[in-house]
Amino acid sequence: MAAAQGRLSDGAGGMDEAKDTEKDRREADTAPLPFRAAVDALMAARLRPQIEVEPTRPPRRLAPYAYALEAAVVDGDEDLADGRLVLLHDPAGHEAWQGTFRLVTLVRAELEPEMAADPLLPEVCWSWLTGALQTRGLTYGEPSGTVTRASSHYFGGLSARPAASQIEIRASWTPREGLGGVPDTAAHLASWCDLLAQVAGLPPAGPGDASVVTLPQRRGPQSR
Repeated sequence: MAAAQGRLSDGAGGMDEAKDTEKDRREADTAPLPFRAAVDALMAARLRPQIEVEPTRPPRRLAPYAYALEAAVVDGDEDLADGRLVLLHDPAGHEAWQGTFRLVTLVRAELEPEMAADPLLPEVCWSWLTGALQTRGLTYGEPSGTVTRASSHYFGGLSARPAASQIEIRASWTPREGLGGVPDTAAHLASWCDLLAQVAGLPPAGPGDASVVTLPQRRGPQSR
């Protein structure tokens, strides 16, 4: 697969971002212990070196508590794939989730022409997600999502550009809760990074290829 279309965030910041960061810090102190433990596990995770991960501003209206990460698979100056992973938490439980936690993701990458023409590509991409979870022995419930394939063709003054295709995976699932009602978010993050790497066309991580890059800790948990 070829390069992704840039990073997901637009880099906007300034005073509004500073206010949001301060609000995040205040709310982190009052977040439920299971959510704080789940976020701490995400922050402590160590990932393969080709994947750059950092916290980003989470959505505010999907759940009482949310934490988000964005990532890119990087080869030199080129982004091969990028994505976003959001951890949601509702202490009261959520009927559609069948649990108190939910993971929501977006993954995208450009495609080589021969891959874009494969009629089974959406099914294959979905199997990469479920396979990444199963390979690490993770249990989960209520999976749902979409796989979208889009093509761009250029005309007129842009006609010299080659046609481009992109795959986009949007999905969510409920991680099973363990001791203290806390899911193994670090393992789910590792599985998600396995998916990112596979979409980017990287070989599977071998022994010693993981546990290299520690997540930065710039933001705390965020409430609505």
